[in-house]
Amino acid sequence: MSTEGWLADTRTSYDTVATSYADQVRDLLDETPYERSVLALFAELVQATGGGPVADVGCGPGRITAHLRGLGLDAFGIDLSPAMVETARREHPGLRFEVGSMTDLDLADASVAGLVAWYSLIHVPDDEVGPVFAHFRRVVRPGGLVLLGFHVGDESRLKTRGYGGHAMKVHVHRRQPARVSAWLDDAGFTVEAQMTLSSAESPLGGIVFARRRTDSQ
Repeated sequence: MSTEGWLADTRTSYDTVATSYADQVRDLLDETPYERSVLALFAELVQATGGGPVADVGCGPGRITAHLRGLGLDAFGIDLSPAMVETARREHPGLRFEVGSMTDLDLADASVAGLVAWYSLIHVPDDEVGPVFAHFRRVVRPGGLVLLGFHVGDESRLKTRGYGGHAMKVHVHRRQPARVSAWLDDAGFTVEAQMTLSSAESPLGGIVFARRRTDSQ
């Protein structure tokens, strides 16, 4: 499928489920203490390098963006779905949310201190992950931190219904942390930590911390 094809399907699907999705995940961090610890560590590490803007790419209804703001980060959200962005703005007034795609980030080079993609890479086909990570490297400043969350596994499946029973058409790709880490390394990041965990967020979730290498590395 072309980039335009899967992006259009993903956008339409999440426009359709935006309200029910927001209702389902709104309080999920209350049930996931390990994920809260991961996000707190990310905030601590970003602040330790001087802080700065942090992009939550694939932010959905903005719950992670808002949580990062609560941890003291200058976080803003980007999502492919206009309905998700509208929902995020409604639920978190005063925070910055924009419509955009991780396949073509409309951010200046080296403009963010950190970037989070929290279970938002799961719909990106394998052959598009490298170009997406190249965009991540472009917009993250040297030494900046990237935090990824994703479903762990070796298979992909087509999701045709979800979040309140609404129709969807998205492929859900499950990947091994080692594979994600290899893609990051190829894109110019140094992986600092990777782990798996099980929670209400995912039956088996993968977490990877990676730092953009400087041009001299």
